[in-house]
Amino acid sequence: MKDAVSEAALLIKKARTCTAFTGAGISVESGIAPFRGEGGIWGKYDPKYLELSYFLAHPEESWVVIKKLFFDHFVQAEPNKAHKVLARLEAADLLQAIITQNIDNLHHRAGSKQVIEFHGNSRRLVCLECRYATDIRDDLWQSLPPRCPQCTAVLKPDFVFFGESIPSEAFSNSFVYAVKSDVMLVIGSTGEVYPAASVPEHARQSGAKIIEINPQPSEFTGRITDLFLQGKATEVLSALEKAIFT
Repeated sequence: MKDAVSEAALLIKKARTCTAFTGAGISVESGIAPFRGEGGIWGKYDPKYLELSYFLAHPEESWVVIKKLFFDHFVQAEPNKAHKVLARLEAADLLQAIITQNIDNLHHRAGSKQVIEFHGNSRRLVCLECRYATDIRDDLWQSLPPRCPQCTAVLKPDFVFFGESIPSEAFSNSFVYAVKSDVMLVIGSTGEVYPAASVPEHARQSGAKIIEINPQPSEFTGRITDLFLQGKATEVLSALEKAIFT
């Protein structure tokens, strides 16, 4: 592992454009459960609550679950060491962007500036009728579902539901960075969710070296990964930071 970490550190230091692609696994150590796998959200809750058609038909029922999962829970989570190492790499001009599948806002809270949120975020609510948007405020929870102050339609979290398209700007920016990356760190992603998983694939096809950090092999590992650093994101990134800066 030590040799692999040293090799990864050298690749990052030599890269003209290094990016990170993060999935739910990077936030597990912050206490946020992944959607899939052991202990995953979909093992406890029906995914129908995040289907756009179901949400529109049953907003009150859906919002009870959504608020519990994504707003009551997320507010208690704090960025972990892995989030903070990525922010420090960006500050040192060794990481140009983070493309994240996550909606938990932890990269922002850790201090990262160039964060592309492929699936949106949980910082805002949007109105599907008049497109009014607002940051989360306590008064929005006075009744469920929260309603638009301009047209009284139901507000929706500003993240991607099943049946919704990826935000066009996030989609295009992700692939712009994929094409120009020399190195891409893939952290905490299983590679099972598309179209997000096609971002590292596109980077590899464009010539990037893929450094994967995961506790277990993923769908990427035997296919596009050049260097597999097995372990928890906090532990591996801490070792990688030490190798880079010492």
